[in-house]
Amino acid sequence: MSPMGEEVLRVVLIGARGKMGSFADELLRETAGLEIVSRPRRGEVDVETLAVTGAQVGLDLTEAGQGGRHGMAMIAAGIAPVIGTSGVSLEENRCLDDAARERGIGGLVVPNFSLGVWLLQRACDEAARFFPDAEIIEMHNKSKKDAPSGTALDTAERMSSARGFDAEQTLPIHSVRIPGLYSNQEVIFGGAGEVLRLRHETYSPACFAAGIQAALRYAASATGVGRGIGAAFETLGVR
Repeated sequence: MSPMGEEVLRVVLIGARGKMGSFADELLRETAGLEIVSRPRRGEVDVETLAVTGAQVGLDLTEAGQGGRHGMAMIAAGIAPVIGTSGVSLEENRCLDDAARERGIGGLVVPNFSLGVWLLQRACDEAARFFPDAEIIEMHNKSKKDAPSGTALDTAERMSSARGFDAEQTLPIHSVRIPGLYSNQEVIFGGAGEVLRLRHETYSPACFAAGIQAALRYAASATGVGRGIGAAFETLGVR
């Protein structure tokens, strides 16, 4: 129990030694009601290792392409996964959702924890219904390995869905990787005689803090593995 009598949510943090993982490690150590009980390395993520942690929720912040496998291991261990690692496809998300529902637990796949990105995507969903043409430009530091980013792919999938297209019919995405950038995204809509630009900029991982906290608390009581931070913000607000 926390000093105020609040029940503490036990968290396993996978990828605590990475850039985002180290930020999340410090954040959760300072967040009342959340306690990190284990920090396994990427190669240590298996059902047996996770099951003995006593964790209720797991946060995966490893490398692109690892999230689906790690999420399945967490679910098999009875832990609700929050996957912030890029590369979890819609099909993998469906498989995670099915597995979690069989165990009666929840979770989230979160391409981006930022409140601003979520609001940008909501605006893009609306604009995509009316503007016939749109393209996405995502800009990150040179050290980011995956391209396009998971956020850009998620934005394109959402916009395609808003237009009534199949998820595979995504929009053009342009990736920029140069020093000095942190994480920016711009969506440009074009129509007859006009252009609409929607842009989001980030300057530090501090923008992800509220989303990480909300995602963990939401996943602990959810059923099934959803996609995106929206449900967590809509349910819990921004603290």
